[in-house]
Amino acid sequence: CIRTRQTQRFNFMSHGTRDYNPKQMAIREKVFNTIIRCFKRHGAETIDTPVFELKETLTGKYGEDSKLIYDLKDQGGELLSLRYDLTVPFARYLAMNKITNIKRYHIAKVYRRDNPAMTRGRYREFYQCDFDIAGQYDAMIPDAECLKIVHEILNELDLGDFRIKVNDRRILDGMFAVCGVPDDKFRTICSTVDKLDKMSWEDVKKEMVNEKGLSEEAADQIGEYVSMQGGMDLAERLLQDHKMSQSKQACAGLSDIKLLFKYLQLFHVTDKVVFDLSLARGLDYYTGVIYEAVLTQAGTVSAANEAQNDTNAEESVSVGSVAGGGRYDGLVGMFDPKGRRVPCVGVSIGIERIFSIMEQKAEKVRTTEVQIMVASAQKNLLEERLQLISELWNAGIKAELMYKKNPKLLSQLQYCEEAGIPLVAILGEQELKDGVVKLRVVATREEV
Repeated sequence: CIRTRQTQRFNFMSHGTRDYNPKQMAIREKVFNTIIRCFKRHGAETIDTPVFELKETLTGKYGEDSKLIYDLKDQGGELLSLRYDLTVPFARYLAMNKITNIKRYHIAKVYRRDNPAMTRGRYREFYQCDFDIAGQYDAMIPDAECLKIVHEILNELDLGDFRIKVNDRRILDGMFAVCGVPDDKFRTICSTVDKLDKMSWEDVKKEMVNEKGLSEEAADQIGEYVSMQGGMDLAERLLQDHKMSQSKQACAGLSDIKLLFKYLQLFHVTDKVVFDLSLARGLDYYTGVIYEAVLTQAGTVSAANEAQNDTNAEESVSVGSVAGGGRYDGLVGMFDPKGRRVPCVGVSIGIERIFSIMEQKAEKVRTTEVQIMVASAQKNLLEERLQLISELWNAGIKAELMYKKNPKLLSQLQYCEEAGIPLVAILGEQELKDGVVKLRVVATREEV
């Protein structure tokens, strides 16, 4: 009975969470190092925040996803919840510490009471890697840098073909207004549009009309716009569009998209970026530019082709979002007693999906960084091995030895091959007499 209960408990623990073995940890470390190197290259410093926040800090920030927040049991104090992302705690941190300018990165675990899909890298506990720029700057310069960072990281990790979809919350809100969506339905319709990457337009329209009470005419007009994709030329065309030009909000967003593409051209990343009117991102706190990076399967149409083909672009096969972000200029003000605004823009790298892909691709992975093995050719040389390895450790060299008094030389060499240790320092009676160490290269068997 006890064993059954334990088994049930362990099954629950693995439900939406995961353990990492040494091979997975080695891959994870490699990915983190690549991402951190990129963040530091762009001048970011790092911070940390608690794993839980006051419940009121998190509520009302995530739209319909608020139901996925993990609440902690009331222990007779404040009502607390596990953090849902790293953005809201960052905004709270800025307001509390009266910080108006910072470029920061933060890598930590977040928690969502979601339906897990382990094979697609979807968990209830997972890491996020966030990069954000807070401060009052000229339009689109920090935004363009965030997209450049996504481009750099995905290129360096070599995950396959990808594209970065870009849109603007003001364009979406303007589009909803000119298509006849009532003001109080903007956010909920936005959440439905956000499902277009997972559902067909017919199903999305059905949800808008049947569940959200939108008129069929308004839904059809939205349908015309959300099928459009392109580049700077699409933004120019929409600025001339009879309906869109009636919305000041939409025009401001379209002008910024044009400026963004100008900077992205200077960064040489427009080959992967596409202006996509179907991109919505369901979170409530976005106020301007929004973006999402998706991996596309080999042989599909590239973002560059889509930019040329605009609305007629052949749809490429998406294998899931691996990064997302946008501008959130109003979030810090929600936590500031005086409502002081700090404009912010940022990006979050979806690390678990990246791990899943890297694990599938990885063949032989070294799980340690040992540079050299200290071995002996004869018996009774344990003390000499311990002396030598101590010298190596003191010199900062990563070294290992077998925990046996008299290991066989063959088993020591085999261990090096299995563990991928490149060098062996061999001690024998003759070497000790001559005051030397025999150094063997494991791969070529050369000895010096």
